[in-house]
Amino acid sequence: MAAAAVGVALALACLPLGVYPKLACAVLDAGCPTGAPAGELPRAVRLTPVQAAQKGSYVALGDSYSSGEGVFELDEEPVNDGADRCHRSTGSYVPLIARTYRFGGGTAFYACSGATTRQLLSGQHGHPPQVTRVTEATSLITLSIGGNDAGFSKVLTGCIVKIPWSSACVDQEAAVSRRIEELRTSVLQVLRELRGRAPRARVIVLGYPRPFPANPAGSVDNLTVTDQRWLNGVTRRLNDTVGSVVREFDRAIAAFGAPGSAEYVDAYEAFTGHEVGQPQPFLNGLAVDMEELTVNARSYHPTGDGYRRFAELITKQIAAGPGRPMNNFELTTAP
Repeated sequence: MAAAAVGVALALACLPLGVYPKLACAVLDAGCPTGAPAGELPRAVRLTPVQAAQKGSYVALGDSYSSGEGVFELDEEPVNDGADRCHRSTGSYVPLIARTYRFGGGTAFYACSGATTRQLLSGQHGHPPQVTRVTEATSLITLSIGGNDAGFSKVLTGCIVKIPWSSACVDQEAAVSRRIEELRTSVLQVLRELRGRAPRARVIVLGYPRPFPANPAGSVDNLTVTDQRWLNGVTRRLNDTVGSVVREFDRAIAAFGAPGSAEYVDAYEAFTGHEVGQPQPFLNGLAVDMEELTVNARSYHPTGDGYRRFAELITKQIAAGPGRPMNNFELTTAP
């Protein structure tokens, strides 16, 4: 018996690898599987910035710089509800982004001319708040916001409608500075609301372009060189304030290893060489309806070239991402 046992042991020792499990199944009748392995367990794969953006729907929010005010025509076909008062135009950067990238959940365009941070949260012209268009299925949000909170339109009007040699333009400094500083709280509130509704989304906030050359050569639309430089400075401070809030918010997201992002696109130098007063401006200058004696709303808003430039900036940002790894993952299994 001992010799037989030794013989069996020696025989088994000479068996090739992989035979033992089969032998055990045969001897023990253990119900071993008869086919190939069913596959691996699901693995978490980190999404690229573009994959994270395209995963769900694209929702475009914001003010006139996003709605397309600068190219809006009153007889234009409506872009969903509210185009008549929100001045949503197919000439905005939003449709260009939607044609460049394919979003799994489609595109929703709800930017509205004149929107403030408060109106993004509370509604405008009797329409639901813009933020309510964002859902958990939203993967990309773009918006421009803050200019109306700073009162930029009224500030610009105060600069243009004045006695040519007066200092009425720069005299608005204290009030403008206060309103810009107050933006820190309201922009943060908007970001929190968007993240609460779409915790995995990339939020891209677009800044404003410098309206006049860095070194103006002369007066434009009753704006002196001093006025233009001051308005450029106001735009810079507005961008810096909004940008700092967005970047701080993203640092908090990254610190917790959470999905999604908050990204800022600084457009201050985007129209360099194409400012108001230049041969091929990307911003409309002062447009006055002489019959109605009113200022056309497209004044000091991007032209078609300006919106195409915005589309280039945002397209580039979508591809580049927030400058850090995305913490958006997808479960996959090997084929």
